[in-house]
Amino acid sequence: MLRQYELVERVKEYDPSADEALLNRAYVYTVQKHGTQKRASGDPYFSHPVEVAGLMTDLQLDQETIITALLHDTVEDTLATIEDVETNFGEEVARLVDGVTKLSKIEAMPENERAAENLRKFLLAMSEDIRVLLVKLGDRLHNMRTLHFIKSPEKRQRIARETMDIYAPLAERVGMYEYMREMQLLAMEQLEPEAYKTITGRLEQIRRQDGGQVDAIALAIKQALAEARLKVEVTGREKHPYSIWKKMAERHLPFEQVTDIMAFRVITESEADCYAALGVLHRVWQFIPGRFKDYLSTPKTNGYRSLHTSLIYENSMRVEVQIRTREMHQTNEFGLAAHWAYKQGDRPDGQVGWLRDLIEIVDASHDAEELLEHTRLAIYQDRIFAFTPKGALHQLPKGSTPVDFAFAVHTDLGAQTVGAKINGRHMPLRTPLGNGDVVEIIKGKTAEPQLSWLGFVVTGKARAAIRRAVRLKERAEVAEIGKKLFDEIALRVPAKIGKKAIRDAVKRLELEDEEELMYAIGAAKIEDREVMEALVPGCTAEMEQPEEWGRQESAISIRGLTAGVGFQLAECCHPVPGDRIVGLRKPGEGVEVHAIDCLELASGIDADWLDLSWGQRSTGAIGRLRATLYDRPGALAEMAGVFGQNMANIRSLEQAETEHPFAVYEVDLEVQDLAHLTRILSALRASDAVAQAERI
Repeated sequence: MLRQYELVERVKEYDPSADEALLNRAYVYTVQKHGTQKRASGDPYFSHPVEVAGLMTDLQLDQETIITALLHDTVEDTLATIEDVETNFGEEVARLVDGVTKLSKIEAMPENERAAENLRKFLLAMSEDIRVLLVKLGDRLHNMRTLHFIKSPEKRQRIARETMDIYAPLAERVGMYEYMREMQLLAMEQLEPEAYKTITGRLEQIRRQDGGQVDAIALAIKQALAEARLKVEVTGREKHPYSIWKKMAERHLPFEQVTDIMAFRVITESEADCYAALGVLHRVWQFIPGRFKDYLSTPKTNGYRSLHTSLIYENSMRVEVQIRTREMHQTNEFGLAAHWAYKQGDRPDGQVGWLRDLIEIVDASHDAEELLEHTRLAIYQDRIFAFTPKGALHQLPKGSTPVDFAFAVHTDLGAQTVGAKINGRHMPLRTPLGNGDVVEIIKGKTAEPQLSWLGFVVTGKARAAIRRAVRLKERAEVAEIGKKLFDEIALRVPAKIGKKAIRDAVKRLELEDEEELMYAIGAAKIEDREVMEALVPGCTAEMEQPEEWGRQESAISIRGLTAGVGFQLAECCHPVPGDRIVGLRKPGEGVEVHAIDCLELASGIDADWLDLSWGQRSTGAIGRLRATLYDRPGALAEMAGVFGQNMANIRSLEQAETEHPFAVYEVDLEVQDLAHLTRILSALRASDAVAQAERI
């Protein structure tokens, strides 16, 4: 484990301006917070964040990233909070630690709901700051190095599978090949122990028996290039065990038939020397057609640049040669981390354009299964290169079709695709594209994605967009059914339903818009009564009343009066059964019944107050309303229609004022009780002819 002064010295070597005191404080902070916690290996827990910080110094990352590595488990595994981190180490470190903390518990992939949600957070967090991913990759690499200490085979396999499915591909996509290769090898040891043991054993055997053959081939390559006056470095190695196993599995080959086990790397001084070296090697040794790849003119999505070729050496031995400059080599091995762009405040955005596609997939995915499927497709697949007719280059997974290409260019273009030309010839949309194809997309204004396309597209972006479009189309069809059902529901409401009533109903039902209301009705997610009540509050209560209630005679009785004492309902407030009431008795007069909130009661009337209530079956009284109508033909008739639909008889109607574009009316209505009057007010407010309605 790195000691405190060793870690600080490492950082100061490549960044003399680093804050030594802050680095020391972070080291002490993580040691104190993790305290006596132990890892499965028996080592102190704080040894892990210290080693992760050491990995970040190997990449020569900025001090904020080093401190984040030191603190990345404190919030997750100790009593420390993000607020504590921000107080002690600043806002930027707190944001980075928070980002890594959110990613720290991606669980086993079969638990798809949890895995998908964490993957969603992972993609969003690293899209905001790629340093979050760099720390997480360092965290995972160190955990993989100590994986053998975990006793449970199931847990080791789960972590290894997670590494193989998510972290190794992500390391590859940001160009960190050293991390990727080591993660794959350590994961393979757990997931394919027999294959791992066999292949590493055979490689060791070849190493013992080759008699210096790798060195001899490297020397021959260097001499051939030196004769052409090219100054180069040449190194040789056996291929990575996992890549050998993958080739054996894909091609169903035994180990003996994997011919290009040896790989050599040529480091030149300039890009021009790369092409010059390639020409020399192809003149001296026969190259294998179809195995040459030019990643200088067309870099990989992660910024990887190199020339790849395979040669036939003596005795028909196949060897792979990679040619690159020293700067390219540094970038190729450590990818985005090699740029250390944050020191200059310049994000290497051009190399992470694929992240934007991933975020678009996150937005378009319908559920956990889709998200996992699409992101796996997007994260790791072999690539091909295809061009638009104007020469714009697009990288796609192997097996991609013109539909995948169209969605890669732009989501709208993919949605409008009706046909395609490949290299000038009309071809079916399911045709797999090859390297270097020129693809012209033919689009139609009324075209839309087809469900059948899911049978042949391979990119996550295309699959997500197609599924989303199909769902929207199905949703629109269900909403259309909902509109027809809504029209039937509206006929059963005691009011003429206009746009205003629908808008209010949407709010009452807590839906987003009218379209969602229609979809909810069509999909039977909401009952007719709920819709009716939302359109005209209180209207469904009528369904529980006897059909003849509207034709009953008025029958009012008042509790709290002495037998034989007469009463009258006050004209000022027009109380109706259901209101809270009081009585005013003046000497020599009967009792006047008022609603409890009548304004007249506040004027200091000289009378005795009586606490009154309505009799058990009191029905029928005069309610007074004020309605503000839009001053246009038919408005008054629509209001009268509302009264008729609600079985309320108009006793008087008076136009109180007119001020264009409004006309105000005061109406006396015969109503049964307060609930009846409230339903009438709701129906009026739902009408497009009525601007406002209130009781007076």
